[in-house]
Amino acid sequence: MVCERCITIVKDELDKIGVRYASVELGEVTLKKKLTSVQRSKLYAGLQQYGLELIDDRKKDLIEKLKRAINDLEHHSDEDLKTSYSDYISLSVNDNFISLNTLLSEIKGISIEKYIIKHKIELIKELLINKDLSLIEIALKMHYSNVAHLSSQFKSITGLTPLHFRQLRHSCKINPEFN
Repeated sequence: MVCERCITIVKDELDKIGVRYASVELGEVTLKKKLTSVQRSKLYAGLQQYGLELIDDRKKDLIEKLKRAINDLEHHSDEDLKTSYSDYISLSVNDNFISLNTLLSEIKGISIEKYIIKHKIELIKELLINKDLSLIEIALKMHYSNVAHLSSQFKSITGLTPLHFRQLRHSCKINPEFN
């Protein structure tokens, strides 16, 4: 999964520059001591080559917390959610949902709803590629009301139906990193 790969990259980059850390989680690193300016520059450069970045300000920190909450929400999709997405996100990030939506739109140019849909589609791609689940099973797992709704959202994001995507993948005509 992309998330685990990112964590591994961050750990490797920290190890390369000799920075000791207590923990590395998605979007958050707990260091044993503060970075020097040289270490910060090296870490910044090392992460940048993988498309990752250091987050220093409050807005970016909130965006990362929001992304983590959405990631957690979708990666625990086998569990029934006892609350709405907006309540779950607000509680996880400890901020007002409307403010978070405004912030994400301002910084990333996308609403939380659209971000969740794109994130779900990425997870559905993984399920289509790596699992032998039927579309009905995937729709249930991803909390869609029916296969038609899943298929409609999938096609609007990728330009392909889920079945066409799976067929192309199985015939090796597309790369697993297909976007």
